[in-house]
Amino acid sequence: MKQKKPWGGRFAKQTAASVESFTESVSFDWRLYQYDIEGSIAHATMLARCKLITEKEKDAIIKGLQEILAEINSEKFKFRESLEDVHMNIESALIERIGEAGKKLHTARSRNDQVALDLRLWTRDQAHKMIRLLTLLQRELVKKGKMYFGLIMPGFTHLQHAQPVLLSHYLLAYVEMLERDKARLQDCCVRLNRSPLGACALAGTTLTTDPVMTAKLLSFDGVCENSMDAVSDRDFCVEYAFCLSMVAMHLSRLCEEWIIWCNDEVKFIEISDAYCTGSSIMPQKKNPDVLELIRGKCGRVFGHLTSLLTLLKGLPLSYNRDMQEDKIAIFDAADTVQTSLSILAELVANTHFHEEQMMAACEKGFIDATALAEYLVKKGVPFRMAHEIVGKIVRECIRVQCKLMDLQLGGFKAFSSVIEEDVYKVLGVENCIKNYRSYGSTAPGFVKKRIAYWEKKLSKG
Repeated sequence: MKQKKPWGGRFAKQTAASVESFTESVSFDWRLYQYDIEGSIAHATMLARCKLITEKEKDAIIKGLQEILAEINSEKFKFRESLEDVHMNIESALIERIGEAGKKLHTARSRNDQVALDLRLWTRDQAHKMIRLLTLLQRELVKKGKMYFGLIMPGFTHLQHAQPVLLSHYLLAYVEMLERDKARLQDCCVRLNRSPLGACALAGTTLTTDPVMTAKLLSFDGVCENSMDAVSDRDFCVEYAFCLSMVAMHLSRLCEEWIIWCNDEVKFIEISDAYCTGSSIMPQKKNPDVLELIRGKCGRVFGHLTSLLTLLKGLPLSYNRDMQEDKIAIFDAADTVQTSLSILAELVANTHFHEEQMMAACEKGFIDATALAEYLVKKGVPFRMAHEIVGKIVRECIRVQCKLMDLQLGGFKAFSSVIEEDVYKVLGVENCIKNYRSYGSTAPGFVKKRIAYWEKKLSKG
């Protein structure tokens, strides 16, 4: 039996089965049910306050919606494709339960402002969940930073050995990035936290309603000021997708480095067997597949951002059915980043750093050369001249196959007469680390304070 459409009065023919299948969205927007019911309860409360429905009708609506919510949560509710979307499935079930009162719920409301509301509520909730997951990953990085405090590793530029840094300092760099990701999500919530209810289809309503009341009931900061804008834009989804893309990008960068660090030629880290997989043909293999998948899924998140931008770029005001496609993109982007954050936090907690390999790597690449140049600056040599002198000294060390700290004093003086015995107090990675001074540097004292700062800050999040 064909389901009667809520908009069927205008139509002389039943909707073709192929059209029902093509246009339905309940197969993915069902996950908005909690927010749809929450919004409907607030809307019914407002309708009763404005005398558009009676208190008895309001109570029946709320009781019926709560029963439907319980059924969905217990997986007893059956969503029907013929009813198109989550909104009509819930409304139809409500009418079946409570009769005429259920038919009044949609007074002064359109599916246009209804879906805009649901999506704003969902996005707000998801952003807060994402912030919590980011905090969990930050905590694991800080724990590792504290555990391995004092361990020196080569810092890289252009993937070449550059200067020595503390591993803790490296790990805290990602903590800083993730903190900015959290700030972007919080800022995104500021703009999305306006209620579109009351906009109806696009022009508002002739009925006396109180949109400010529903906004307060749903913990919004205010009401959308333009009814056409309220139902026709999804910039909050695009902004959220951008925030997710930034998170995914930061995760991908860390994963890329750690994939390299797993390589036998580097071997800076050892990931627990529980977070690696093997080969179907090569028995000896231990592959960092989790890291590779997080890196790969980053492109998927970027794709959803592009999809949303493209979806909106040519839409005339106000609502168009194209906007139904926003949910597939934003749902999957959120799911992808959430699962990536969750599994990466576990992987970080179960990763060991090889101290011997990191220290051995510090012996390569003359990574104390900048310290030598700054030593010359302290002796009054202009930096550009100091840079050239040290470059020549490095070239000489390459020729004789020795490290900077192994070069005899006479060898140094052949390039600059200002170099004295005290030069050996600045050479070597331990001396480099000890001598760092600048704010935000890898100086042990500063890094130790930052670890304490993050421990305190993240314990509250």
